[in-house]
Amino acid sequence: MVITESRTEKTRQTVRETGLKHIAIIMDGNRRWAKKKYLPSAVGHQKGVDALKTAVKACHEFGVKYLTVYAFSTENWRRTEEEVNFLMGLLAKTIKNELAELHANHVRIKFIGDISPLNEDLKNILINAEEVTKDNDGVQLQIAFNYGARAEVVHAVKKIAKEVKEGKISIDEITEDTISSGLYTAEIPDPDLLIRTGGEKRISNYLLWQLAYSELYITDTFWPDFDYETLSEAIEEFHNRSRRFGK
Repeated sequence: MVITESRTEKTRQTVRETGLKHIAIIMDGNRRWAKKKYLPSAVGHQKGVDALKTAVKACHEFGVKYLTVYAFSTENWRRTEEEVNFLMGLLAKTIKNELAELHANHVRIKFIGDISPLNEDLKNILINAEEVTKDNDGVQLQIAFNYGARAEVVHAVKKIAKEVKEGKISIDEITEDTISSGLYTAEIPDPDLLIRTGGEKRISNYLLWQLAYSELYITDTFWPDFDYETLSEAIEEFHNRSRRFGK
């Protein structure tokens, strides 16, 4: 759905007034959307790609600088081999097909998570996408793939332990900032707003450290139906929240 220019401008103004910089999304509901329509799960995942393209464009229109999306969790390996293989192929296909347009629109792409278990062809596709777009100054899109927040914290702790062992820092010098700097998202601000589609009310091992003071917005809309209107509504709801940060 394309919303009116007046609604778009109102949402842009809200983003400016609230200082909203970073939105994280749990893109949930692809399979349930497909099941409801008596379609294969693969169709739901493909429609989910279309919704992601819409989300990136909407963030650009609304002035949101950072968008982080949960594409494949460390737990998703438990799905059937057929579905896992399809999701891997879908990621490869999507990046190859969309990279030129994303680059032309100045989107910077970064993959967060452990990509080491992926096959070499897919890893090369992801690394190339990051390299091609690394200097872009538009929407910064973080795609969490083979990502788990607990695994991310373990990764950060190991990095810090190694630095302590090598004498680069002392134990007393370890702070919250030290831990944050060891996370996959070290270079970007923590999310201001987390959106979860599909109606489930849980975090699902996603950005546990970074979401400490994020506002949560749950919508029953399945991810394939996510559009400009859905994002605008979430941003307007964010505007109505009182963020006190414990004060």
